[in-house]
Amino acid sequence: MTEKAFLPTSKREIEELGWDELDVIIFSGDAYIDHPSMAAAVIGRTIEASGLRVAIVPQPNWRDDLRDFKKLGRPRLFFAVSPGAMDSMVNHYTAARRRRSDDAYTPGGRSGARPDYPSIVYTKILKQLFPEIPVIVGGIEASLRRVTHYDYWQDKLRPSIIVESGADMLIWGMGERPMTEICQLMKRGVPFSSLTTVRQTVILRPVSDPLPKNKNWETIALASHEECLADKAKYAHNFRIVEEQSNLFDTAARLTQQVVDKIVIINPQYNPPTQKEVDFGFDLPYTRLPHPRYKGKGDIPAYEMIKHSVCIHRGCFGGCAFCTISAHQGKFISSRSETSILKEIEEITKLPSWRGSLSDLGGPSANMYGLGGKDLSRCKICRRPSCIAPSICPNLNTDHSRLLNLYKQASQIPSVKHIFIGSGVRYDMLLNDKATEEERISHSRYTEELIAHHVSGRLKVAPEHTEDGVLSIMRKPSFSLFHRFKKVFDDINRKYNLRQQIIPYFISSHPGCTDADMAELALKTKELDFHLEQVQDFTPTPMTVATETYYSGMHPYTLKPVYTAKSPEQKQRQRMFFFWYKQEYRIPIIQALKKIGKQALAEKLFRR
Repeated sequence: MTEKAFLPTSKREIEELGWDELDVIIFSGDAYIDHPSMAAAVIGRTIEASGLRVAIVPQPNWRDDLRDFKKLGRPRLFFAVSPGAMDSMVNHYTAARRRRSDDAYTPGGRSGARPDYPSIVYTKILKQLFPEIPVIVGGIEASLRRVTHYDYWQDKLRPSIIVESGADMLIWGMGERPMTEICQLMKRGVPFSSLTTVRQTVILRPVSDPLPKNKNWETIALASHEECLADKAKYAHNFRIVEEQSNLFDTAARLTQQVVDKIVIINPQYNPPTQKEVDFGFDLPYTRLPHPRYKGKGDIPAYEMIKHSVCIHRGCFGGCAFCTISAHQGKFISSRSETSILKEIEEITKLPSWRGSLSDLGGPSANMYGLGGKDLSRCKICRRPSCIAPSICPNLNTDHSRLLNLYKQASQIPSVKHIFIGSGVRYDMLLNDKATEEERISHSRYTEELIAHHVSGRLKVAPEHTEDGVLSIMRKPSFSLFHRFKKVFDDINRKYNLRQQIIPYFISSHPGCTDADMAELALKTKELDFHLEQVQDFTPTPMTVATETYYSGMHPYTLKPVYTAKSPEQKQRQRMFFFWYKQEYRIPIIQALKKIGKQALAEKLFRR
């Protein structure tokens, strides 16, 4: 692995390659880490695999004379803007809208290396400097803002980010396949202006223009941006249409939304990638290292977290109300082949930093690898946003045998001493009473294998709440399943004479959650002898059920009212219940419960 294996980031590196022209230039909000978990690297390697010359400008300075935006000149085909592997606003601000003092995707963890909304800032600069060159935006920040969306940090509705940025095209969802198609078409001489029916792309046209022709697509018109501003119910209903259409196979419709005198055209998604397609993306020639330009500038925290981890699948069929994974990657699981995964593990063992332990062999979820519908024809017409909520779909194959076999094969690689599972475990699938006998046997084997051999002292799981009413809105299972799983966890620890902990994650202020619900959470976790650590206040992020409920005050699927704690005082009051065991919260909790007539809960909570 030499410096020449990286994609170029400077004029000098381009000259060393003997190139006199670039086809594509990527501007990235993250430091350049050449790793399959990093958005700019994935898109860069995808463009390179299409036979084009591509360079990356990581974290350009947008405050000075804009020299970083000019230094590589004009690309022959287009600019691509990758705002970062993490939404910039979540990266920059806490749930209380306080500015964070660090950035995990920057050397030394320092803050201030990227602007808020880099999709907008970078694109506007590029269109100002090079108005004739097309700009394509993508990544999770742009993807989840492709229609009218609620912006928590400005507390208002904003139109599609393609309108605000001035980009010529937006790629939504995972970008490898639309980017490959765009590159192949442009290599053949197809002009950019003709790329109007590429799947998973968004374009903007005058209302007076006819829609691009595609006889295979139905078109659904969403409520306009102006209608959303005037009517929260129409805004909420838009979300339901977007979510349902995003989960369909062949029959997904093209969506349109008017914004003043323009029309946002959102082309439907590709079908879930095949194993061969997923393997191709992960098998590209990544160095798996930060670019040498960062030498001596401090570790990049995000890289330190993932450098010895392996992602084994894409997608998540959990559909949690507060999570953006399925909205961006899709709800269908696309798994890599064992050959591709084991090859990547072998590459990791050759890194200078390797000490024998994989930090994770997982993905969006730890235990969805190889799973999917038993009868795919039923999946193709299903509009359920989650395959496991409110209950596990009887058509879902939850046999964990393939995953167990993968663990076994990975453990047999000579230099691999430990394999830890850092991704979240969906324990509800492991406790599925409606599973077949074969599936139940695999669940039992997997649970024992996981707890006995792949926990690094602490197993993190995410019940998120204890009250069924809140959990229903969250699209999470009953807390009774957590009790069952904890008993299994404790039994296996005793069997193997282990002293491991189970660490649950919880959320406060989620739509549907009241102060009384938080008091019950405090009481039930006290009974389990938990002093909670992994907790967070709900942060509304674009394109989730929870965010649309937070803004509109109603559930998008029923349009019925849902209470949500919104003010800083309401949110802080809910959060304090996590820390009932701290002396400073005792009197405020007693007063809060007295105010809502729940003194009995306070007596139970503080009873010795």
